[in-house]
Amino acid sequence: MIIVDTSLKKREKEGKILKVGMIGSGEMAKGMINQIMNHTPGMTVAATFNRTPERVVEVYKDLKIDNYLLTDNLEQANLAISKGKSVITGDMDLFLSLGDVEVVVESTGAIDFGAETILKAFEKGKHVLSFNAELDSTLGPILYRKAKQAGVKYALGDGDQPGVTMNLYRYVKGMGFEPLVCGNIKGMLDYYRTPATQKGFADSWGMLPEMATNFADGTKVAFEQSCIANATGMRVSKRGMYGYESTDHVDNLTHLYDVDQLREWGGIVEYIVGAKPGPGVFVYATTNDPYAIKYLKYGKLGEGPLYSFYQPYHLLFFDIASSISRLIDFDDPVIVPLGPSLVDVVATAKTDLFPGDSLDGIGGFKSYGLCENHSVVVKENLLTMGIAEGCSMKKAVPKDTVITYNDVEIPQGRLIDKLMLEQHNIK
Repeated sequence: MIIVDTSLKKREKEGKILKVGMIGSGEMAKGMINQIMNHTPGMTVAATFNRTPERVVEVYKDLKIDNYLLTDNLEQANLAISKGKSVITGDMDLFLSLGDVEVVVESTGAIDFGAETILKAFEKGKHVLSFNAELDSTLGPILYRKAKQAGVKYALGDGDQPGVTMNLYRYVKGMGFEPLVCGNIKGMLDYYRTPATQKGFADSWGMLPEMATNFADGTKVAFEQSCIANATGMRVSKRGMYGYESTDHVDNLTHLYDVDQLREWGGIVEYIVGAKPGPGVFVYATTNDPYAIKYLKYGKLGEGPLYSFYQPYHLLFFDIASSISRLIDFDDPVIVPLGPSLVDVVATAKTDLFPGDSLDGIGGFKSYGLCENHSVVVKENLLTMGIAEGCSMKKAVPKDTVITYNDVEIPQGRLIDKLMLEQHNIK
């Protein structure tokens, strides 16, 4: 961050403003627009896309931003940006054709739309910073490969749990320690929450009930930990992870894991419900270096063999600028897949399902997501959560049972299914 803020101030001083394209008008996009436009030197939101552009106008008004142009005319849009205005549009092709926009931020949480948009951005030569852990967990390896083929950059951003965990992982590993657990501290988890139960909470934060359900029913943490596994080479210890419950401090919970077993697995991703301090993330690491052990004890990190490192918060909106600068100015992506998928999120019946039922996808009434090692997913032909929406049940599946491809009819002609087949061939 010390390097990034200096770089952004230099951009501001030299007039080399980094121009960002934002997708969406929800609370996440609003927070990011506010951070960049009102608090970040050397960077601006040059354009914002929404299928209903009038919603973006309301966001800009709320944020006291009045230097904008609402247009679907490419020439007018490019001219406005060259004069320092922000463009608002409902035309995706126009949005991705804006010459001065270097990087596009995708934060919808949608799989189909997100994949299609990101691929179009690559084709237009745009770098992409994603805050769509759902999509990255599902199709991150193939998207990262296609970005490389197109000569552009792609990464998940900082501030959300995957990025914050990856920062901590790199910090711990950089000191010579061996990270063995990358963990997420959850306040609550209930597999059976639905958009109906979460509507009140969602309304209070200006979010869709499905998004709030995704947080509450464990699907979101599964997607997040899957992204971390795919970026570090870790696995899960069991389907769904251990998911211990404790109100103790995370420093005092290292005894829950066996170092030798963790090493045999190559490290695991995990979550703990109710631990302090939350919400936050943690990394448990070990070392065989006697001097490191001595100095860790001196630093009051305990006797080992597992040592606890944690960050008690994740500040999504506030880290957007550093994420963009790291990607564009320093070629330092926050989090990207190492290669093929290692951990996927599989669709699991939230209620008894019957032939003819249509799956409603992430944060819905019909299913929740659980982490599973990719080798098991392939062996058992399991349906990944990111692909589930719109699938029709061919067979009855009892509550809490994982759903397989044999159980469903896949909609025809979807881009995401084509990408999934390509991803399976990544070596």
